[in-house]
Amino acid sequence: MSDKKIILAGYSGHGYVVAEAAHQANMPLFYYSEYNELNTNPFGLHYLGFEGKDSFEGWNEDFDFILGIGDNAVRVKVAQLIKSKNKQIRNVIHPTASIGQKVTIGEGNFIARNVSVSPFVSISNYCILNTGCIVEHECVINQGVHIAPGAVLAGNVTVGENTFIGANAVIKQGVVVGKNVIIGAGSVVIKDIPDEKKIVGNPSREV
Repeated sequence: MSDKKIILAGYSGHGYVVAEAAHQANMPLFYYSEYNELNTNPFGLHYLGFEGKDSFEGWNEDFDFILGIGDNAVRVKVAQLIKSKNKQIRNVIHPTASIGQKVTIGEGNFIARNVSVSPFVSISNYCILNTGCIVEHECVINQGVHIAPGAVLAGNVTVGENTFIGANAVIKQGVVVGKNVIIGAGSVVIKDIPDEKKIVGNPSREV
């Protein structure tokens, strides 16, 4: 594992959770990037400026990045900017997460406290598997997905790019969820969902 110092891109709300997990995993997190320097700095990180500016100090140093941005579209956009600068985006995996054998994990992902990932799962890039979610065997999680706290994906579920699965939602085995879908908290999904849909309820229905 790299011992380069790390910059956290996005330092509020979700970023605090990522920072805490990085510290728990003994990652060398020293800096953060935001549009402006923040008054609240619970982890005592040093402000480097805003990554959206060419003058950003982080571009000139040999640092790695982690992603602290909860919004899917913004997180992917920032990740693509970081990669365009030939920088590495590291995964953050909380020490209490349980990762099964033969799991494939891309880059720039966050796997939070008490997450369970079963064997033969494929996780692409820039995803969030948030606190206590369960991803069962042979699921495919595509780029930029956010699985919220307590959600359960039964076996062989496929989730399309940039989809959000709300807290405590349950997705039946074998279901295919499209791109840019929003699944509301507590929803129970028992059939495939096309792209660009908003789904709520038990059983789930389109809004």
